[in-house]
Amino acid sequence: MPLKVVLDAGHGGSDPGAVYNGRRESDDNLNLALELGQILRDAGIDVVYTRTGDTTQTPFEKATIANQSGADLFISLHRNSSPIPGQYSGVETLVYDDNGNKAELARRINENLTTVGYQNLGVKERPGLVVLRRTNMPAVLVETGFINNNHDNVIYDNQFRQIAEQIADAVIAMQQDFTRSGVYRVQIGLFRMFSNAQYTLMQAISKGFSGEIVSKGEYYAVLIGGTDSYMKAQELERQLNAAGFDTLIVTD
Repeated sequence: MPLKVVLDAGHGGSDPGAVYNGRRESDDNLNLALELGQILRDAGIDVVYTRTGDTTQTPFEKATIANQSGADLFISLHRNSSPIPGQYSGVETLVYDDNGNKAELARRINENLTTVGYQNLGVKERPGLVVLRRTNMPAVLVETGFINNNHDNVIYDNQFRQIAEQIADAVIAMQQDFTRSGVYRVQIGLFRMFSNAQYTLMQAISKGFSGEIVSKGEYYAVLIGGTDSYMKAQELERQLNAAGFDTLIVTD
């Protein structure tokens, strides 16, 4: 089976994202998604778009499209912005947590994009972002330079094709990793305080479930079960919902 990738053009419709001198982030994101998608398709990769026009979508709707597609990987494309024009410059890629294939892909993307002239601002954890938290597959959010930095916009416009190629190369280099079977678990909590995570895990154990607490940067995740079958993970999620827990299926 070929790798299936969801490309999300961030924002859209009534939500233009960041705007600078009439330039809208949502337009840049869509143009790059379409260009990147064609390169990936030419390489034999199956591509799904969250949008192909200037349509309004909530982050939850974007995550739902990805989950229903059964894709192996989710890439959300954005432009960064700062309070003061020209204050910052460079590319950064966001992940739910700095672990696994998604983190490796994020690093490859950043490193590849330095070849077109961007400064590498690193990989950042953003567990609160819906498109990273609610997607069932490894997900990254790429901030392709600052839209309110003229230097970054020159790179974006003059090397647009090369930017798409460099992101595609990072995906192609890792496509075998993303098509390997992962381990699905059900997350029932994400806490800053270890004591809160411990309390939630003990509640689950008292109701017949088994799990563990995993450190995710500044947070502690309570993870239940472990299976290579997504359908089995869904059944476990239903059982946990019935037991009164809020849930999220995650994979390594």
